[in-house]
Amino acid sequence: MTHQQDNPNHEDDKDPDRSAAPNQENGKDADIVHLDVARAGRQPQNPADRSEQDNEDSPASADGPVLEGAVVRVDQPGPTAADWRTALEAKARSRQPIVPLWLRSRSEAVETVKWVGLHYLHVAGYQVCRVPLYGGRLTARAPRGLLRLIGGSLKWTFDLEGEPVRLAAVQKADPEAYLKLSRQRDRRVRLRALVSAAALVTLLIVAIMVAKQPTAMQWMALAVAIVTLGILGKPADRPLINRAVVPSTVEKLTSDIVVRSLTVLGIAGINQAIAKNPKDAIRFVAPITRDGPGWRADIDLPYGVTVADVMDKRDRMASALRRPLGCIWPEGDSTIHEGRLILWVGDKDLSKTVIKSPLLKASSHDVFKGIPFGCDPRGRAIVVPLIEQNILIGSQPGQGKTASVRVLASGAALDPSAELWIHELKGTGDLDPHEQNCHRYVSGIEDEAIGYAADSLALLRKEVMRRAAALKALPPDLCPDKKVTRQIADKRSLGLHPLVAIFDECQNLFAHAEYGDKAGDDAEFIIKLGRALGVILVLATQRPDKDSLPTGISANVTIRFCLRVAGQLENDMILGTSAYKNGIRATVFQPKMDAGTGYLLGATPMPKVVRTAYLDTPATQRIADRAHALRASTGALSGHALGETPEQNAPTFDLLADVLAVVPPSEAKVWNEAIVDRLAELRPDVYGAWARLEGGAKTAQLTTALKPYGIKTMQVWGTPEGGGKGANRIGITRDDIVTAVTQRDRGRAS
Repeated sequence: MTHQQDNPNHEDDKDPDRSAAPNQENGKDADIVHLDVARAGRQPQNPADRSEQDNEDSPASADGPVLEGAVVRVDQPGPTAADWRTALEAKARSRQPIVPLWLRSRSEAVETVKWVGLHYLHVAGYQVCRVPLYGGRLTARAPRGLLRLIGGSLKWTFDLEGEPVRLAAVQKADPEAYLKLSRQRDRRVRLRALVSAAALVTLLIVAIMVAKQPTAMQWMALAVAIVTLGILGKPADRPLINRAVVPSTVEKLTSDIVVRSLTVLGIAGINQAIAKNPKDAIRFVAPITRDGPGWRADIDLPYGVTVADVMDKRDRMASALRRPLGCIWPEGDSTIHEGRLILWVGDKDLSKTVIKSPLLKASSHDVFKGIPFGCDPRGRAIVVPLIEQNILIGSQPGQGKTASVRVLASGAALDPSAELWIHELKGTGDLDPHEQNCHRYVSGIEDEAIGYAADSLALLRKEVMRRAAALKALPPDLCPDKKVTRQIADKRSLGLHPLVAIFDECQNLFAHAEYGDKAGDDAEFIIKLGRALGVILVLATQRPDKDSLPTGISANVTIRFCLRVAGQLENDMILGTSAYKNGIRATVFQPKMDAGTGYLLGATPMPKVVRTAYLDTPATQRIADRAHALRASTGALSGHALGETPEQNAPTFDLLADVLAVVPPSEAKVWNEAIVDRLAELRPDVYGAWARLEGGAKTAQLTTALKPYGIKTMQVWGTPEGGGKGANRIGITRDDIVTAVTQRDRGRAS
C-alpha cells in the first residue's frame, strides 16, 4: 500500500500482485493486498524465471540501475543449494565432545578418580566399623523374624489367606461357591503340607549335619540363621544399615526452573521475547546435566540479551533458584556468541568451602609445571603458570589478597632452583615464614623498607640485561628458542634459574614520593623483557589506581587475579580494559563471605572464578621449613637466607640522559658500540660490564636497554672513532632519544 501511495500513476492491471477493490465503508478506493503475495514480491527471483510482465512493471532491468521507488526484493524465496551445508557447519560447531571433559585433563581425571575412590573407601570404612552394631540389631530382631517365619509358613500351608473369601460365601448362603472354595482349599493344603513337611525334614537334616561339624562351622551356621531371621524381623520404618553419605536435598535443576529464574530478573529483552514466544524465547542447546558437584545448563539467551545482563542480577537469580549466592555461577562462552550462557548451580556454597592445597604434603615442587592455586566453583583444580608470566593480584583490604600471595610464594619456595625475593610492604609479617628461603627479604612500611624494595627493582633491571646477554651467548642446541627452560635452569652456573620477586602492597612503593617514579619505570622494564629470561614479578595491591599502579605495569602483566573490588574503575585496573563491560566483574563478590574468591584471567583459556587454597600461618611455616631443609641439602640458599649483607644497588642513573650526555647535538646518528664505550667512560661502575662484551653482544645490550622507551635501532653509516674505513652498523638517531625524554618528562609532569 505504501508503494501505491508513492506512485500515484501506477496501473493496477499491470501488477499481478495487487488487485483493486472499492472500500464501500470509507468511501475511498483502497488496495487489498494478499500478504503471502506481497512477501513473495520482496524476494529476488531467478532472472530466467521472471515473466515479461515483471520486466515491464520493473522500473529497471535486472542488470540495469535500480530507480527510485522500485521494488527491491531482498528475501530469499526458499533455501538455496548452499544452505544445507551452512546449517550443517553451524551444527558442527556445537558438537558434543566424544571424550568427557574431565577425561581430557590428566589432572582433572586423576582428581575425579581419586574422589570416587575416597568416597567408596569412606563408605566401606563407615560400614565396617558398624558391623558389631548391625550384628546386635540382627540378633535383637531374630525372634520376631522366627515368629514371622512360623506364622507365615502356617498361613501359607493351611491357605489361611483364602479364609475371608470362604467366610463371605457362608454369609451369602451360597453353598455352591462354598463347596468349590472348600475343594480348592483341600487341594492346596494337601500339596502345601507335603512341601512344608519336606522343608521341615530338610532343615532337621541340615541341623543334624551342622551339629556334627566343627565349632567354627556351627557358629557360621548360627550367624547365617540370625542374619536371615533378623532381616525377616526388620521393622518397616527402621532400616538395618545407616547411610554413610547423606544424600543432598538440593532440588534438581530443570528447564522450567531455569526459565523461571531468568524471567524474574527484570531484563526487558527476556521478558519481551517470552511474551512473544514463550516456548522458544530461551533455548537450551544441550540437556541439563550433572557437572561435578552441581548442575550445568547451556542456554541461548534471547536476541540482544548478553551474559553480562544476567551476571549483573546474580543475586536475584539466586533468590529465584532458592539457593545461596555462592552456589550460582553464570558465565559466558564468547567463542560461540555473546548470548551463550553457561549456568552452573552448585550443591554447596563456594564461600563455605575450604580448599586444601596439595603443597601442604608436597616434599618439593617444579615451578615449570605451574603452582596449584585453588579450585573453580565446580571443584576442578586450577594451576597458575609461573614461567614466562607476571602476576597482578588486587582487591579491597581483607579479601584474601595476601593469602593468595602465600600460595604462590610457597610453591616457588618448594622448588630449590627458584630464587625467591619477597618484599612485604605492609609490615605485618604475613610472609615471615619464608624469610629463611629468600635471597632478598624485607617486611615493613617505613622508608627504609620502601627503599630496599626500590633497590630490588633496580637490581632486577640489571639482572634482566645481564640475562639477555647471557641467553644470547648460549649455543642454539642448548637454547633454540632463546627462553629459559628446565634444562637451562638446572645449570646453576649459567645464572638463568627462575627468579620470583614478590611485592605485596606494592602501592606503597609505586606511590612513594621519592622512589615511586623510578620503581615504576624499572618494574615496567622488567615486566616487558624479563618473562623469557626467567624473571617473574608478582605484584599485589589493595589500591588499584593510576597513581598506585602505573598503567604501564597493569597493561603488560599476563596473569591477573582480582578479588572483590568496589567499582568498575578498580575492576578494570586489575582485570584489564573493558573487563567490566564484558561481564568479568569482581564487584559481584560479597564482602568477607567471598574472601579468597576472585576472577582469574590469563592462567586459563577463559576467565574463571577461582577460590584460592587457604594457607594459614602455621601451615605456611611447615611448608617453609620443609623448603628450607630442601634448599639447604641442595646448596640453593643464598643472600638473606645465609645472613649475608644485602646487595646495594648502584647509584641511580638515567640511561636516556646519559646517552644524550655522550652524544653531542652535532652527531645525528651514532653506532651502538660507540655509545656503549662512551657510557663506560662516563659511568664505569654502571656501564663497564656492557663495554666488556664482545661483538654483537655489545650492540644488542644497548638495543635491549632502549627498547622499553620505544627507541628502535637502525643501520647507521659511520666510521670508527680512532679512524678507519666507514661502514653501516646498528645504531640510533639522537633525535629519537630527545623525543623519548621529552615525552617521558611531559608524562611525569601531567
